[in-house]
Amino acid sequence: MTSEAVASCGRCGSELEVGDLRCPICGLAVEDVKAVLPPEREKARVVRCDNCGASLEYSAEARAPRCAYCASVMHVETAEDPVEQAEAFLPFTVSPEEARGALRRFLKEEHFFRPGSLASEAVLHEASPMWWPAWVFSAGARVSWAADSNAGSRRSAWAPHAGQVDLMLREIRVSASRGLTKGECERLAGPYRLESGEEAPRGPEGARVERFDVTRSGARRQILESVEVVARREVERACIPGTSHRNVHVAVALSKLDTTRYALPAYVLAYRYRDELYRVVVHGQDASVVLGKAPVSWAKVVLVAAGVLALLLLLTLFLTRT
Repeated sequence: MTSEAVASCGRCGSELEVGDLRCPICGLAVEDVKAVLPPEREKARVVRCDNCGASLEYSAEARAPRCAYCASVMHVETAEDPVEQAEAFLPFTVSPEEARGALRRFLKEEHFFRPGSLASEAVLHEASPMWWPAWVFSAGARVSWAADSNAGSRRSAWAPHAGQVDLMLREIRVSASRGLTKGECERLAGPYRLESGEEAPRGPEGARVERFDVTRSGARRQILESVEVVARREVERACIPGTSHRNVHVAVALSKLDTTRYALPAYVLAYRYRDELYRVVVHGQDASVVLGKAPVSWAKVVLVAAGVLALLLLLTLFLTRT
């Protein structure tokens, strides 16, 4: 399921989708803006976080709403409805009870620098089921590459190699979320089952949707960076001769970009430990994927630092005497 083309770029001829104010391939501004706008420009009320900038669908039932991602106070705004809209909602297959269980297992994990009382004293503060926005696209690309390899190196350890290859890259996933960090989105994105996408959201009661704030053409640089990462991986796997390589460089020229806008499920849980709040994110379709922060026992940090300093002091004394 991909978005339908509504126009073509006047310079490179690439297909343009609804909301593309610039060509996502060559960056040329669209001359006929009306051709890429949706039929109706409805006004939408959203709540936006004053801290992280996440934009969530407005709920009249929520009074003095707080951001599900960072717990900061949000303000209500009326703005033009974002051009990007989720075309497929992945259903939650992890229940709220399973998400809370994943949090408990996370708190019980043994890490030396965690407080020993974390699992017993931590209290669940809030559990918010969320759909976060992402582009999933397929891209046609011509990739020029250069690298050093041990193939044909003769007397030297390395020999230069270069080439070009046409690639069709599929199901590349790029975050459009402001509430989740880039690292969190990258670790969450892999396990999602895209074939389970549905036209309407289906999840736990009270689940909220983070809105797309940036158009596909506005995120062109972010998408191109993701294509370059995937292309580099493919070049290293299939194109560079020899058994080892270094200094790999790739240059990507896009020829096609088909995009589907997904809403991906996750739980954002907040727990309190000794008057401090910490956040944990649990995958909405795989409860084994848990990302989060935990407090540090500074007593253990000081103990380790003192031990290292004592060891260094003893080593210095030993060396000076010998």
